[in-house]
Amino acid sequence: MICDDATIHALNRQFLRHDYPTDVLSFPLGDTLPDGTTLLGEIVISMDTATRNAQRYHQSLERELVHLALHGTLHLLGYDDQTPAQRRRMRYKERTYLRYLERSSPDRLQHRP
Repeated sequence: MICDDATIHALNRQFLRHDYPTDVLSFPLGDTLPDGTTLLGEIVISMDTATRNAQRYHQSLERELVHLALHGTLHLLGYDDQTPAQRRRMRYKERTYLRYLERSSPDRLQHRP
């Protein structure tokens, strides 16, 4: 789901008890559909924060949205970023997958706007 800062702030406060907007939230589901498909969960991204991040890090909005979706997906797969070691591992995974996606779609995931 793509939303604004007010919506993600409310979700962050309601579910994580953090009273501030954030860039991305992940909500694990772990449900299995009748056909055997597993639903990992839902990812919520703030377009407001993504836009600011893209400007701050001098990259396209599309690349920032992909990065945030990837970050949320890694959380759904069990990765965490609470400790320095966890953050390093998660950042490594993000960089690895972003590089792969950039090679697959170089014209769509420009590093600079």
